[in-house]
Amino acid sequence: MGAAVRSMKQASRLIKRMDYQGEAWAPVRAAGLRAMREAIEEQMRWQVSTYLQECAWRGVADRRNGSFGRSLATALGTMEVTVPRTRSFSAVAVAQGYARRHREVDRAVLACFTLGLSTRKVGEALSPILGESISASTVSRIAKQLDEAVEQFHRRPLADHYKVLLLDGVVLARKTGAGAVRRPVLVALGIRHDGTKEILDFRLVPAESQTAWEAFLTDLSRRGLTAEGLELIVTDGGKGLEAALPMVFPQIPVERCWAHKTRNILDKMRKADRESAKRDLHRISHARNRVEARRAARRFAERWSGRYPKAVACLRTDLEELLQFFRYDDPDWRKATRTTNAIERRFVEVRRRTRPMGVFSDRTSLERILLAVFVRENWKQGSGGPLNALTQNS
Repeated sequence: MGAAVRSMKQASRLIKRMDYQGEAWAPVRAAGLRAMREAIEEQMRWQVSTYLQECAWRGVADRRNGSFGRSLATALGTMEVTVPRTRSFSAVAVAQGYARRHREVDRAVLACFTLGLSTRKVGEALSPILGESISASTVSRIAKQLDEAVEQFHRRPLADHYKVLLLDGVVLARKTGAGAVRRPVLVALGIRHDGTKEILDFRLVPAESQTAWEAFLTDLSRRGLTAEGLELIVTDGGKGLEAALPMVFPQIPVERCWAHKTRNILDKMRKADRESAKRDLHRISHARNRVEARRAARRFAERWSGRYPKAVACLRTDLEELLQFFRYDDPDWRKATRTTNAIERRFVEVRRRTRPMGVFSDRTSLERILLAVFVRENWKQGSGGPLNALTQNS
C-alpha cells in the first residue's frame, strides 16, 4: 500500500485488497451510490437531449415521454435510477452498461474517495465505464456527493463516554496558488473506559492558534462531548491549545505529552549528549510512581543544569503536568495517557497513503483520505458509534 498509485487500474486493485465490503466502508458506499446515480441519470438526460436535437435536424417528429424506474443491483447496494425516454427512444442503455460493469465503477468511486484523487482523475475513472465523456460540472457534483460523507462525520452527534481525551495538531502539506504550504490538522481522540480508542473529529486550520483550537473544542462540546466523566486531557503542549482548554474544559486535569516534551528538551542540547539525556528523561517518564519520578527529575537537573539551563528549565516548567498520568496505577492506562502517540500512529497511515501525491490541490481531497483512514481505524478498534451515526444519515 505504500507504493505510488499511478493509474485507476492500480487504485482498483488497492481498493479490492482493502476489503471495501466491511462495515467501515458503509458511509463511503452510500456516498458512492449517490454519486453514481447522479452521474448515470445526467448521462441519460444528455443522451435523450442529443437524440431529440438530431431528430429535429433530420426533420423526424419525436418528443419526450416521461420516464420509468430501473433498479440496479451492485456491490455497493441497490441503486434506483430514473430513465428518461421519448416516444421512440430511451436512454436505458446507459444503466445497462453500468450494470454490466458495476464492480469496476464501485472500485473506481471508492478509489477516488479513498485516494483523494483530483476531479480530472474522477473523470478518467468514470468516462470509459459510462462510455461517454463527462462534463466538468458533473465531475464537480460527483465530488460534492462524495464530500457529504466527510460533512456527516463532522456533524454527527458525539456520546459522552470517554475517560481520556487526546488532542494534537499534525502538519500535512497542501498545494495553493502560492505554492505548497504546510497546514495543521487538529485531531481529537477519545479513550473509553474499556480502553477503546476513537478519533472523534479532525479539522484543517490555517494555524494552531487559540482561536482555531477553541472553535474546534467548542464544536465537540456542542455536539455532545460535555466532558462529564472525563478524567484527563493529554495535549501536545501547543500554546494555542493551552490557552483554549480553560475556555472549554476548565475543570479537567491536563497531561503534557512526553514525546513532544522530550523532543523540545533534546533540541536544546548538543547531539553528542542527546542519547544520554534521553535515557535520563525516560527514567522520569517510566518511574514506578510520582515520588520516584520527581527524584529522577531532580537528578536530571543536577546533571544537566550547568551545560543546558534552558533544557532543564523546559522540564521544570511543565513537570507537574508531565506527571498527571501517575493518577493511574494500571500500566496500560499510564502508557495510553503518557503521550499523544495514538494520534501520531494513525497519521503514519495517512502519510503512507498520501506520500505518492506529495501535496493536495484542495482541502476536500485531503479530508477524504483523513476520513477513510480514521473511520477504518475506529472500526478496527470496535468504535461503532460514529459509523452507525454516519450510516443512518447517509
